[in-house]
Amino acid sequence: MGYKDQIDLSRLPQHVAIIMDGNGRWAKGKGKLRVFGHHNGVLSVRDVVEGAGELGVKYLTLYTFSAENWNRPSFEVTAIMELLVSTINKEIKKLMQNNVKLNAIGDLALLPKRCHNELQGAIDQTAGNTGLVLTLALSYSSRRELMQAAKNIAEQVKEGTLNPEDITEDVFAQNLYTHNLPDPELMIRTSGEYRISNYLLWQIAYAELYFTTKLWPDFRREDLYEAILDYQKRERRFGKTSEQVN
Repeated sequence: MGYKDQIDLSRLPQHVAIIMDGNGRWAKGKGKLRVFGHHNGVLSVRDVVEGAGELGVKYLTLYTFSAENWNRPSFEVTAIMELLVSTINKEIKKLMQNNVKLNAIGDLALLPKRCHNELQGAIDQTAGNTGLVLTLALSYSSRRELMQAAKNIAEQVKEGTLNPEDITEDVFAQNLYTHNLPDPELMIRTSGEYRISNYLLWQIAYAELYFTTKLWPDFRREDLYEAILDYQKRERRFGKTSEQVN
């Protein structure tokens, strides 16, 4: 029996977030340039997106390019941006066929104009889809997101549209990039690293964390199913005792 057959479809995580790590190491292990790993990582994205959609996961958020990644060698950054454009062009037809709605979070204004335009075009084209919501975290930094939310709220207080005593967790969350998404219940990181790497720091406060040694280009839908099955074996208490939640 495969992992998929063992999953309780009534207890799926509504939102799965993934840190797609290990492209460079995968390529290096094969004696190739890091860009080779990024290209092969696209195959993993395609398979995982299709697998999540077939299973019934409602939201999938992929850490695609961090704000810190802009500091990488210019050749690699350019190659990643070009890959993003070509991938969007190639995958848009399949996104439409699979009823996937594309979304993006991060400091998108920093993206090259062509990349930003292609991304926005795909977001607009899939806006009416009602299946899996696929969010790409691009030029994303959770600390910057939190700082921007604080600035937004400070400005609202300054303008008199918000009273300090009315600032709640819900109000704060509404000022994040992810204001239209539920918090992830499951966060997966590949490549054997045990870090959050400035990813959805507020949103994963109560997420179950799952780490695998597989490098991202080797990660497939069966690995996603294994992670979800592991998630379903855990007890989610949210600060309560076992007796209170059972």
